[in-house]
Amino acid sequence: MGTLFLIATPIGNLEDITLRAIRLLRQVDLVAAEDTRHTGRLLAHIEADTPQISYHDHNKLTRLDVVLQALESGDVALVSDAGTPGLSDPGYRLVQAAIANGFPVVPIPGPSALTAALVASGLPTDSFIYLGFPPRQSAARRRLLSELSDQRRTLVLFETANRLAATLADIEAVLGNREIAVARELTKLHEEIWRGRVSGAREHFSADVRGEITLVIAGADEPEPWDEDRVRKWLEHLLEQGKTHREAVKETTRVSGWSRRDVYQLTIQREHSEGKRDD
Repeated sequence: MGTLFLIATPIGNLEDITLRAIRLLRQVDLVAAEDTRHTGRLLAHIEADTPQISYHDHNKLTRLDVVLQALESGDVALVSDAGTPGLSDPGYRLVQAAIANGFPVVPIPGPSALTAALVASGLPTDSFIYLGFPPRQSAARRRLLSELSDQRRTLVLFETANRLAATLADIEAVLGNREIAVARELTKLHEEIWRGRVSGAREHFSADVRGEITLVIAGADEPEPWDEDRVRKWLEHLLEQGKTHREAVKETTRVSGWSRRDVYQLTIQREHSEGKRDD
């Protein structure tokens, strides 16, 4: 029984390939590549003559069994055109199938445009959401952004050069003029990491743009906590709507920035004052 190795390959600069990746690409019995011509150049660079088979979005269903059959007798390396396989490419289906059939799956870490852009963006990296490629159509793209408009985690997504201007326009329209980093052609000769506000990015990239694009967008600002009067009025509103005290406390805690304990104390004060009025 063979092992499926998920081998990260350079996103531009060939010097970024790891020694472990080179050894395994030479040793495995088969390389499943997104584009065999592209991977062929990499294999030639590292002096590996390993056989290849194409595995991409258009043949993933017909080639899946072929790769699984190859795993019965030997090791297989899965690679994408650049970066870590399985991220925004059909590789994850092969990983699922390999796991379901009992084959070991081993990641070989290395280059990734996602993490490279994130750590160089200057934006918070402790918690983020990876969106892959957003929808092609503006309406669908705006719906996705709207769903994330209150999200305070950093957002990371890929985009094609020809859709960059439209996507930046949608980002500003839905999320506002947030901080953003636009990473283009990472690790390549014309690498560029632009940092600033979305409006500035739209101006900077208004002309013809080329290359691979990764966008890193600041999360929503922490909302200002409500003052006590606003919290009391909101509690009254919810209770008048028929919410239970527990439901009202939970909802008010979610939207007000107050702690559950402090909101609960206000409900107790309210009940106490109502009791005095009843007397």
